[in-house]
Amino acid sequence: MRGASRINLFDVVPCFTKAKLFRRDRFTCAYCGEIFREEDLQCEHIVPESRGGGWTWMNLVAACGVCNLAKADRTPEEAGMPLLYAPYRPSRFEDFLLEGRRIRCDVHDWLVARLPKGSRLS
Repeated sequence: MRGASRINLFDVVPCFTKAKLFRRDRFTCAYCGEIFREEDLQCEHIVPESRGGGWTWMNLVAACGVCNLAKADRTPEEAGMPLLYAPYRPSRFEDFLLEGRRIRCDVHDWLVARLPKGSRLS
């Protein structure tokens, strides 16, 4: 093999899944701050889909059914429901941990050592 890769895999945005979103947000509702089981959480759009908000890491947070219903088709400001934490796009290292796969202890420690400063997963 010759040459270098044309893309840096660590610059690629990790794919989005509900399970990874809930793990990223630590199973905590972004509006009331309560911790819930995965089956009791919903994906909540900060900017509603009807207003052009997409299914992206920066536009989605975990929310309980009560808060999601109360916010409805409004922004958090319009609903008077400020976010308790800001969404973020996970790094490639965080994505490996969010996958939920079984990771050997030494590899887990290696990944944790490479998490960005201020990561919620550390």
